Amino acid sequence: MRAGVLSSIRTKYHTLSTVQKVIADYILGNAQEVILLSMGALAAKCGTSETTVMRFLRKLDFDSYQVFRVKIAQEISQQRMESVCSEIERDDTVESVMKKVISSTARSVEDLRQLVRPEDISKAVALMKSASRIFFTGLGASSFIAFDAYHKFLRLGLAVHASSDTHLMSIVASHAGEKDLLFAVSHSGESRDLIDCLRLARKNGAKVVAFTSYRGSSITDHADVVFLSSSNETLFRSDVLVSRILQLVIVDMLYVSMVLSMGPEAVRRINRSRLAVAGRKR
Repeated sequence: MRAGVLSSIRTKYHTLSTVQKVIADYILGNAQEVILLSMGALAAKCGTSETTVMRFLRKLDFDSYQVFRVKIAQEISQQRMESVCSEIERDDTVESVMKKVISSTARSVEDLRQLVRPEDISKAVALMKSASRIFFTGLGASSFIAFDAYHKFLRLGLAVHASSDTHLMSIVASHAGEKDLLFAVSHSGESRDLIDCLRLARKNGAKVVAFTSYRGSSITDHADVVFLSSSNETLFRSDVLVSRILQLVIVDMLYVSMVLSMGPEAVRRINRSRLAVAGRKR
């Protein structure tokens, strides 16, 4: 299944040239106008040539500008984009901000229908079930995703660990083996310390599942399974904020799939965890 055009632009944005980013920015900000423009008109709007626009389209796996426009039109229709989903303005009311943030987030979550493949969920679950140890890693804001996953899968009684310390991550990677699995979370996919850790783990035969927002980022070169979290950066809301929400949704997809895969045993383990926590409350 081809990813949605707009979500594909966002996930590949990191790999575009400076001129191609100008085209991408214009399309993302004026999608409803673009479906009415000829290729020459779009090139003029972006201050570039039709040849450059065509190179941009090929980067998105399109050989026809007409097909590209039709796909965008279909996507706009499916998403029912309304004015309330537009960019947040400085003079917006609190009510308007609430509506726009909710609509923007909902639209980004819908992107996951195109970005996350069922076979990747199944493969990641299979890797988890066969792993002796599972390590969740992430730096900075990404560490919150790693620890959320750690907490969820710990409730299932799995041999899970989590760390956001680069020294500890390196030590873990140095001892990781063929039966170990590392989950690496990085919005940019370019965290040097994390990539060095994965390179070392892979060298020792460990498997890797990566979470990132950008297709083709460095982290994807070291992963057996990649989950993309597309998002759309705006003036007042960084794309990293939305990507975190999407990554939490992907973690939930994996968790629920694992529970179903484990069957009644998963329910028994979850109940055991609940009782252990309940016993600590008044």
